[in-house]
Amino acid sequence: MGALTSLATLAGAGASLYAASRTQQAQQAQNRAQVQLAQQQQQAQQGQLALQQEAERRARAEQLARTIAAARARLGAGGVAAGEGSGAALEAGLRADAAAGQQDSDEMFRARLASGRASLLNPDMSLTNALRAVPTFGTAIRSLLD
Repeated sequence: MGALTSLATLAGAGASLYAASRTQQAQQAQNRAQVQLAQQQQQAQQGQLALQQEAERRARAEQLARTIAAARARLGAGGVAAGEGSGAALEAGLRADAAAGQQDSDEMFRARLASGRASLLNPDMSLTNALRAVPTFGTAIRSLLD
């Protein structure tokens, strides 16, 4: 009768380990699917951010061109040559302001991309079920030895 108890305990431990292994495999598959989905979402978000950044850059360049054209027209109407002296200084100042604004926008864009990255420390749950099965296995071994 004692041998049957030991065999039953051993069979129970084996079944428990098998179930834990299958559960671990299922969780690993689910985790891989979640990681893949998260990567796809991150790529889509980064694509949207890049498109938005490019649209803002084009809009900023168009606004700069309109502003410079308007300033040249006003200077020309006032009898001042737009490419010389104060006209050139005004244009250089407008271009410098636009470049500074674009640089700020680029820095913000890089920060937004960096904030969307998944952490390298995300748990993958690869050993969780194995570690949970160890006490069950230990209990089975202890009952065999008793």
